[in-house]
Amino acid sequence: MKCASAAVILQYHHVSEKLPAVTSLSAEQFRAHLSYLRDSQFKVVPLDELLKSLRKGDTLPAKTVAITFDDGYDNNIEQAAPILQEFNYPYTIFVNPKLIDEQQNYVMTWPQLKQLASKGALIANHSAKHDYLHKRLPDESLPQWRTRVSQDITWSEQRIKDEVGHHAKLLAYPYGEFNNELRALVKSLGFTGIGQHSGAVGIDSDFTRIPRFPASGVYSELDTLKVKLNSVPFSIAELSYDDSVTDMQRPSLRIDFKKINFNPEQFTCYVSGQGKGNIEWLNDKQVRVEAVKNLPKGRSRYNCTAPVKGQPGQFFWFSQPWVIL
Repeated sequence: MKCASAAVILQYHHVSEKLPAVTSLSAEQFRAHLSYLRDSQFKVVPLDELLKSLRKGDTLPAKTVAITFDDGYDNNIEQAAPILQEFNYPYTIFVNPKLIDEQQNYVMTWPQLKQLASKGALIANHSAKHDYLHKRLPDESLPQWRTRVSQDITWSEQRIKDEVGHHAKLLAYPYGEFNNELRALVKSLGFTGIGQHSGAVGIDSDFTRIPRFPASGVYSELDTLKVKLNSVPFSIAELSYDDSVTDMQRPSLRIDFKKINFNPEQFTCYVSGQGKGNIEWLNDKQVRVEAVKNLPKGRSRYNCTAPVKGQPGQFFWFSQPWVIL
């Protein structure tokens, strides 16, 4: 069996034809995704096992994938779970315990989550109420913010443990947003931080900012998803940038590669809404990336790719998320 030191994590929200298309896909599309995984001999594994293996530097079966859902919507048990059970695939659902306790009618109940957990689903932490965790309240000091957000994360983890018995210490950042202070806090609490920026994950990944490929809405087309499923992470020694939440309108990103198994001339970075960004190689293993024009307020990305040498059709893939204030 071929082995690898990398994997891909897929992110879903809704399996529904009645809800916002931007975060949804139909049951038929979802079944097509799982059929492709099966027919192409991908190994679908629990997310916590995948991340534990990579943290230890262990190899994984080639073509390893994990499936995740954010927010714990009720259509996950109505539409997604029966299809996943057909394929006998494990998956993770990131939930907001406060919203469950408030009995919001669009999320699953604790008994429903227990039912899915008994069939192999992992229930994990998405914060108490899906707040922007990196944002400070008015007049809130940094120590006060740390105390409040630490309590949010640890309380949510305890509720999941009390209700379902799971204690994976995985945190999916609400909205996929994080800054340096939040990443440091998550690390200090012993959690793995998981985003919504695209890319493959590997042994060199930063476990405070794990990437996932969104697979809903415009990203649900199988032809484009196939390329992402067959992607691998760059071997990165260090990322250098001021902060991913910033008032800089053209933030600079420097990537120091451990090794380069690609042609630097084929390395390309795309900026949200702009096309190709500015790339400057500083030496044979160090590159700087910037936007060509000012980024708008809100969320943006630098998505960097390059063909893998000797592997036709396979690409390295890395994404840097930004929140422009």
